[in-house]
Amino acid sequence: MKRILLVFILAAAVMYGILHGNLWRNNFYWLPPTAVERRNALDTCLLKPAFESLLGIPCRRCVVVGNGGVLRNKTLGEKIDSYDVIIRMNNGPVIGYEEDVGRRTTFRLSYPESIFSDPIHYDPNTTVVLIVFKPRDLKWLWEILGGQKISAKGFWKKPALNMIYKSSQIRILDPSITRKTAYEWLHFPARFPKKEKPKHPTTGLIAITLAFHICHEVHLAGFKYDFTDRNSSLHYYGNETMSQMMQNEYHNITAEQKFLKKLIDKNFVVNLT
Repeated sequence: MKRILLVFILAAAVMYGILHGNLWRNNFYWLPPTAVERRNALDTCLLKPAFESLLGIPCRRCVVVGNGGVLRNKTLGEKIDSYDVIIRMNNGPVIGYEEDVGRRTTFRLSYPESIFSDPIHYDPNTTVVLIVFKPRDLKWLWEILGGQKISAKGFWKKPALNMIYKSSQIRILDPSITRKTAYEWLHFPARFPKKEKPKHPTTGLIAITLAFHICHEVHLAGFKYDFTDRNSSLHYYGNETMSQMMQNEYHNITAEQKFLKKLIDKNFVVNLT
């Protein structure tokens, strides 16, 4: 058993290196975590990150597009497409919603249970960034890229059973980004009480953390929830309502909304919605 576990760990490490290798050599969009002090959002392009020489452009403006229902009928599509880097998450669709959410996607952050599996959503210009929440996620990636049979055991819902993206489009998110979001931003405890389900940050907040590491200027769209109306739209797509989010025990949405409000109030980010 120990030998099997050791082989799996070594294989995962090799896969991590292979998936990241081409990006480090050829794509300046993905950069190592670097602490960047932020002042007023209007001045962020005057602050040059330590990795400025790798960026290739004088200022990188990024927008993180959430999946919130607040995006409906806002016609922000053209505005969103004007940014240098567009970060989306999970299975928030673009097709059919271009007027409100735009057409371009630079990065799409997902995990096995939330990644697109329908080829209609394939975008050759998108880099898919896998967020690893558990060891089983890495095993899933190994199996799906190797054409092996996918086991749904260990997932909170059925994961994707096929990969629509090329392996060259896939990256694994540095775990320090998730760790920073959970412990430094949201101040989650390292251990939760036995009677309480462990919380983890939403993909959206993790995406914002990533944006702060690779962008001079960060704007947001689609990150507001209406807690006063349980029947209001949860996403800009589909029919799910806020009642589903209120029942979610895996996230602390109230804490995240308070934190986002602080970012906006202090002008660390600009909120388009």
